[in-house]
Amino acid sequence: MCSVLNWTELDMTVLSEQIIGEKIRELIETLEHHKLEAIQFTFKQVSKNFTDVFKKLVPHGRGSLIMRVATEDQPDLVAERANAEQFTGVGIRVSFTGGEGDMREMNQLSGGQKSLVALALIFAIQKCDPAPFYLFDEIDQALDAQHRKAIANMIHELSSSAQFITTTFRPELLEHAHKFYGVKFRNKVSHVECVTQEEARDFVEDSATHA
Repeated sequence: MCSVLNWTELDMTVLSEQIIGEKIRELIETLEHHKLEAIQFTFKQVSKNFTDVFKKLVPHGRGSLIMRVATEDQPDLVAERANAEQFTGVGIRVSFTGGEGDMREMNQLSGGQKSLVALALIFAIQKCDPAPFYLFDEIDQALDAQHRKAIANMIHELSSSAQFITTTFRPELLEHAHKFYGVKFRNKVSHVECVTQEEARDFVEDSATHA
């Protein structure tokens, strides 16, 4: 009788462990499915925003985000990764002329073009998941006047839902700003003081003259 009881207890323990194991696997599969859906949904939103934002910044250009997955020469890897692990990264392809044959990746762009693309991506994410506060340090340094103006207009458009603080030596970002502060270096100490828009313009013009 004891041996039968012991076998039954052991059998129940094994069965219980099997059930728990199956439930854990089901939970993991469910979580992986939700993670996969979340990644795809977020990427779709950010990708659309990036295309729209880049078009505003570069009216004659076009840009797109590309979700990188396990390569086609590794079909077994794709089949095994029916979850978020199949994604290996995100690529960016842009054209500043609008031509399909002129689409380039980040490593093929100039410094100013890279800055513009990076800002387009930040603004695209901001439209999807806004942060309340942004601090930009001379983001317009490598941009020409046309693109500086486009960036200034975009910041103005987004400023209704977030606060932007920028440092600049260019006039375009001053056009839509609400507050202006000048930083001066006196007696080896930096001093920050509130200035008018006209004083801010004079400051950047003077900086450009002596650059």
